Amino acid sequence: MVDQTESNDKGCPFGTAASAGAEHGCPVTDPTAMAEAFDAFEGPYQLDPAEALRWSRDQLPVFYAPKLGYWVVSRYDDIKAVFRDPILFSPRNVLEKITPATSEAQEILKGYDYAMARTMVNEDEPAHMERRRALLDHFMPENLEQQQDMIRRLTREKIDAFIDSGRVDLIDGMLYEVPLLVALHFLGVPEDEIATLKTFSVAHSVNTWGKPSDQKQIEVAHDVGRFWQYAGEIIEKMRAEPEGTGWMHHTIRMNAEIPEVVTDSYVHSMMMAIIVAAHETTSLASANMFKTLLTHPDAWNDICADPSLIPNAVEECLRYAGSIVAWRRQTTAPTTLNDVDLPKGAKLLIVQASGNQDERHFEAADTFDIYRDNAVDHLTFGYGAHQCMGKNIGRMEMRIFLEEVTRRLPHLRLSEQEFDYLPNTSFRGPDELWVEWEPVQNPERTNPNAIHPRRTFAVGPPARRDIARKVRIAEVRQEADGILGLTIEDAQGRPLPKWTAGSHIELCVGAYDRKYSLCGAPEDDSYRVAILREELGRGGSRHIHETLCAGAEIRMRGPSNLFKLDETAPHVVLIAGGIGITPILAMADRLKALGQSYALHYAGRSKSTMAFLDRVTRDHGARLSLYAGNEGDRMDLPDMVAGLEDAAQIYACGPKGLLNALETLTKDLPEGTFHFEHFSTSATGIDPEDEQAFEAELTESGLVVKVGTDTTLLDAIMAAGIDVACDCREGLCGSCEVAVVEGEIDHRDMVLTRAERAESNRMMTCCSRSKNGTRIKLAL
Repeated sequence: MVDQTESNDKGCPFGTAASAGAEHGCPVTDPTAMAEAFDAFEGPYQLDPAEALRWSRDQLPVFYAPKLGYWVVSRYDDIKAVFRDPILFSPRNVLEKITPATSEAQEILKGYDYAMARTMVNEDEPAHMERRRALLDHFMPENLEQQQDMIRRLTREKIDAFIDSGRVDLIDGMLYEVPLLVALHFLGVPEDEIATLKTFSVAHSVNTWGKPSDQKQIEVAHDVGRFWQYAGEIIEKMRAEPEGTGWMHHTIRMNAEIPEVVTDSYVHSMMMAIIVAAHETTSLASANMFKTLLTHPDAWNDICADPSLIPNAVEECLRYAGSIVAWRRQTTAPTTLNDVDLPKGAKLLIVQASGNQDERHFEAADTFDIYRDNAVDHLTFGYGAHQCMGKNIGRMEMRIFLEEVTRRLPHLRLSEQEFDYLPNTSFRGPDELWVEWEPVQNPERTNPNAIHPRRTFAVGPPARRDIARKVRIAEVRQEADGILGLTIEDAQGRPLPKWTAGSHIELCVGAYDRKYSLCGAPEDDSYRVAILREELGRGGSRHIHETLCAGAEIRMRGPSNLFKLDETAPHVVLIAGGIGITPILAMADRLKALGQSYALHYAGRSKSTMAFLDRVTRDHGARLSLYAGNEGDRMDLPDMVAGLEDAAQIYACGPKGLLNALETLTKDLPEGTFHFEHFSTSATGIDPEDEQAFEAELTESGLVVKVGTDTTLLDAIMAAGIDVACDCREGLCGSCEVAVVEGEIDHRDMVLTRAERAESNRMMTCCSRSKNGTRIKLAL
């Protein structure tokens, strides 16, 4: 399978419209025909899985593929829903051969006494969670820190070997062998002939996720059989070393202590599976990472200049071009997924690569952006009870690879080449990755100390404070009394990322980080925001008003959209109070451009304090109702709500009193009628003297975390190695929401409605806590 070096703009994997017989652009016009024609082993899916399933995300997110015999799931939320319920969507078929073995191949495997049993990746509850709890300690963040020096030493040794050559296949030179050595060291497995292990790994992948010919199955069966015997030999050697270190030694000791949980067959099967899982995915992901970054030179150069960007760059690479393309599940009962009825026993191919580029979750999802502040939401590591235990050691390796190479070879570039991939449903990475550079430009030739500095990254997901791009204030203007307008551009003159109505950015000015809604034109290369000076606020807006001027360089996070507009609603009522006009104006612009039905209500203390009044009147006059308080105008909120058409929706942003009133008036209307966004918070942080410690049981991970009086539930969960998305940490955005299984919650957020708080089936982990210090249970 061949893939030309990709450009920033992806081409259609189905070929040109002309060659497909389409007259106007994309040839994907019949989703049913596309579903029937879907082939996971050749064609568009092998070229670019995410792009190949764009038609599915847009038109048929759950479909049956007769050529594969699987239901394909392509949208982010659906994939996450499948991962979240390991009982209904069993992992039992994860390691099932997707291409049935021939009778001859089966006989060959019998000759090797091959008896692969369930491992943690494909095991049902309760056995899975019992074993996971027994074997989790080595993967905890605090226990992984000690691996960093070893990974860096191995990486430097490999770079030393090729630093002066000017050209190397990065996979052969570093990215295959280092992850394998790290895996063997972590597992406590004696280092063996690497070439042999590579043969075994490829055979295992082809055998499980590939489509080998009948003749190839014979060859693969022998390799898999030998791999099985090899794994058994390693186990016996390790049993003879009772004091040995490493995760497999720990597993063997647990086999002796709790044989009913960690069984003999499990130990043998896990040994074979983990040798592949612990290094193959990291090797492929690392190759994809370098290929992606070198194809996006602006991102590469930014990382070379600012290594603090590396952790999030790794997450964005995992999102944009992860090594795990798809995983599998099987239903244990009839169910419905995105309005599609699935029978008991239905086999699902859940394509994370597609979910990772779903516009419904990621802004400009098919754009590579190392500053994306929710890149960590990617599904490459899976989600829920079966999320990859080794995710943090994989992150650690990828970060060190990138830090060492960008520091020592910042002038690296891709060689001209074609990229070959092993055809299969689930794993993706090039067989070779040739790069080149001019050795005379190596920084260490003129500065020997260039080899020594290093940055140590904390184990776990990236620190959000580091995910900020440099921007410049292009223009400062007065939008209204007390309201400052800013035009913001990229500091290096690049186009800023595209955004959608309801999006916000976060400006980092001095010691202040503050969020502001975007209110310009989404197609512009620059951004516009409006900032109200709040004399009684926390000082951020005053500082911005007093210090920012045209030409100033600051940092910016985002854009993010946690206030998304439903563009399919038959009618939308937009309500803005004061500076709340900023996201509402962008929504009005979008609805007008779409030709949708809407009404805009805009209130302020006086017309002189109302930003964008001329623009609002000019562009939305026919749909606009203005309310200036000093002129005696007041919104009749009860009348607005009472006059709502069927299926109409309300979007509101403004002062707390306005939103509370609307919440009361809409409490009996259908769910999803009222949408709101606060632009301020009353949160003052944690006061240990006023808090109670409590415990949170994570039902899907089998962990219990202790939350002290001086920490948040969010921080306690992340310290346990569980990834939870987070943005504002003030209870404003809703990104850190988790499902509550049991317990009383002290809700302190500004996201949930009163009815949602009363149901108490979800909470914001950044600010909300257990009520009265009692234990709570969370679906994590």
